[in-house]
Amino acid sequence: MMKKLLIPFLLICLVFASACGAPSQDSEKSAEGGETRTYQSEKGAVEVPAEPKRVVALHPYAGHVLSLGIKPVAVDQWTKMNPRWEKQLKDVPVVSDENLEKIIELNPDLIIGISSMKNQDKLNEIAPTVTYTYGKLDYLEQFIEIGKLLNKEEEAVKWVEDFKKRAKETGEKIKAKIGEDATVSVIESFEKQIYVYGENWGRGTEVLYQAMGLKMPEKVKEKALKPGYYAISPEMLPEFAGDYLIVSKFEDTDNSYMETKTYKNLPAVKKGRAFVADAKAFQFNDPDTLDYQLEFFKEKFLGQ
Repeated sequence: MMKKLLIPFLLICLVFASACGAPSQDSEKSAEGGETRTYQSEKGAVEVPAEPKRVVALHPYAGHVLSLGIKPVAVDQWTKMNPRWEKQLKDVPVVSDENLEKIIELNPDLIIGISSMKNQDKLNEIAPTVTYTYGKLDYLEQFIEIGKLLNKEEEAVKWVEDFKKRAKETGEKIKAKIGEDATVSVIESFEKQIYVYGENWGRGTEVLYQAMGLKMPEKVKEKALKPGYYAISPEMLPEFAGDYLIVSKFEDTDNSYMETKTYKNLPAVKKGRAFVADAKAFQFNDPDTLDYQLEFFKEKFLGQ
């Protein structure tokens, strides 16, 4: 009833506003009175809030939203498990693309997720829904794009420029210490399978290979660069292990390969050049995580 009474009043306000000046081309008033903007998504133009307040942020983009100063009203389970965001997300519920009733109850004004998620048409009925194809944009372009969506492009661009400068400087220091030709591998065990990673699959790969310009072993480049990751057996570790090893480790999964002679005899392990990271805190490539990864590499490679 209240909404019906408000609409005539809002229409009068809009008429009055139009007499004072035309609205900007990319912003207009919605029927509910909130300003909206037209955002060009992968799937075409989407009317989104000019200043989103209640964002449902799903894997793998919740960290991007957090990095832009917006606390989501709901996140996916992987984001919730990140120990570094435990305090920030303490009271934030977990949802998936299938929890439609729960999402409705949260009354979001924007939903962000990956293009492969389910129920996108139904989610779009709840709130404007914008999805991205993982890897279509590089990791820094992706952050700027989400900055555009959230009307925070200036902040996103500023962070990217600063990060690139800091990462380049750190990379130069690391290469000066370990040698230009030294190689680094990133491995992770998940559900009894070992994976080696390319240059754009989180786990610090963007920082190591793209931002800092460190080298990956030829075998990793051959098998993992294009798909992003490659499954190997414990016996194959010597073929894929670089001079340095980044071990992304889930404490609650099978890491028995680390107790084998094959692993312990890797040159990187024997020389103390295998650096173990908490996989739950290390797996994403949002700005907050990238900063964390960069500091991790400073500490492990440079002792800073």
